[in-house]
Amino acid sequence: MHLVEHSSIAFMCGSLTSKIENLYYKCFKFRLGGLAFMFSASFLLQILACALYNNWWPMLTALMYVLVPMPCLFFGGGSTHFLTSREGGGWINAAKFLTGASAMGSIAIPAILRHAHLIETGAMLIEFTSFFILVCTVLCFHRVSLDEDW
Repeated sequence: MHLVEHSSIAFMCGSLTSKIENLYYKCFKFRLGGLAFMFSASFLLQILACALYNNWWPMLTALMYVLVPMPCLFFGGGSTHFLTSREGGGWINAAKFLTGASAMGSIAIPAILRHAHLIETGAMLIEFTSFFILVCTVLCFHRVSLDEDW
């Protein structure tokens, strides 16, 4: 009787696993569209932070958005895999430092502008939301690019 129970449990687990895998592939079937939507939402929030308050100082963060991927392009060969690895030499460590510094600059610029009373608090919060969505987009892209069937 134990053999029958174990085989039925194994069958149920196997079918559950295949259902989860099918759901996973259905959810990520349109991953390029999802990434494009997330990126455009982030960029829209960037523009709204400027347009709603009629102040274009927050657009300085867009400069940092351009600078963030540059170390990956120059020192990492266009790949983000080196950012999560522990190995590397001087150039790889420099690329990790520059990526982190430019990412922190994306957070620091709106905070500094708010502290200097050049932008409103609402614009700063919209900038932070835009940055959060952009970081989620980059992390999703990194995860998707690790998949072999991309």
